[in-house]
Amino acid sequence: MAGPVTQYRTFAVPVAGGMLHGGVWEPDRPDLTEPETGPTPTVLAVHGITASHLAWQWLADALPGIRIVAPDLRGRGRSGDLPGPTGMARHAEDLAALIAAAGGPFGAAPGPVPVVGHSMGGFVATALTAHRPDLVASLLLVDGGLPFPLPPETTVAQAIDATLGPAAERLTRTFPSREAYQAFWRDHPAFAGHRDDPRLLAFFDHDLDGVEPDLRPSCRPETMLRDAADLYRSPEQTAVLDAVVRAAVPVLFLRAPRDLLDRAGGLYPPELVPALAEALPGLDVREVDHTNHYTVVMTDAGATAVAEALRGQIGLRTG
Repeated sequence: MAGPVTQYRTFAVPVAGGMLHGGVWEPDRPDLTEPETGPTPTVLAVHGITASHLAWQWLADALPGIRIVAPDLRGRGRSGDLPGPTGMARHAEDLAALIAAAGGPFGAAPGPVPVVGHSMGGFVATALTAHRPDLVASLLLVDGGLPFPLPPETTVAQAIDATLGPAAERLTRTFPSREAYQAFWRDHPAFAGHRDDPRLLAFFDHDLDGVEPDLRPSCRPETMLRDAADLYRSPEQTAVLDAVVRAAVPVLFLRAPRDLLDRAGGLYPPELVPALAEALPGLDVREVDHTNHYTVVMTDAGATAVAEALRGQIGLRTG
């Protein structure tokens, strides 16, 4: 028997200040379920700091029998016009509104849902758990969600520029054409060997606002910097993680061994992880071999590892 056919659709739900947009991947007929498997499982997927919901295309391909609901966070993609200020608490409020939206992608009675967050999306996921533990069944943090130490005499802007590199620099630029923007990304070391993937090209295309010859990424530098301020160790982040502990939801952390520029060591160097994990007793930490911070979700190999972890969390059989 052929496996489920995945369909993709977009959505828009009301949040403070406007509409939150995003996408849903789900089986062709999610209303027709097999008695032995029950209703179609639904997962909330949260993207990174300058990304969009299309970062989850690969995961959708790896989980054809599961509904994946993925927003464009406030200030990104088609949600780029939502007003600021942003920050993890505001993003968490948006996600709570998305889950509860009448007629939205989660249906009339969603209950707690598994949440997967990549990079900054992991921080949004922990903030959602802290503020609305009733909405979260489990947390899968993919190379994100655990606060970073801020080096001495370093500002957040300096730290984020050093971490993101070209991904941050592009936010200050305009591009004369979509092809020019794709060429910018083709030179990025993280995507070597994957640059002709049509899903990657769709991801890049979705990122752009404006018209030629004045195209620019949807995420503005000031939005990135406001959100980045919440990614470093602080009393607020300590309080969030304490609340996650009290929520007693299963938490799994997937680490990519290479960073955003495909350099060895990763965004979370191995020697840093034990200290970070102390804030979440019982945290399960796993490494996804041969991936960097991008390819851990935006390649088939990386997404397969994420999919296996999700299946384990929600109790689905492999295959």
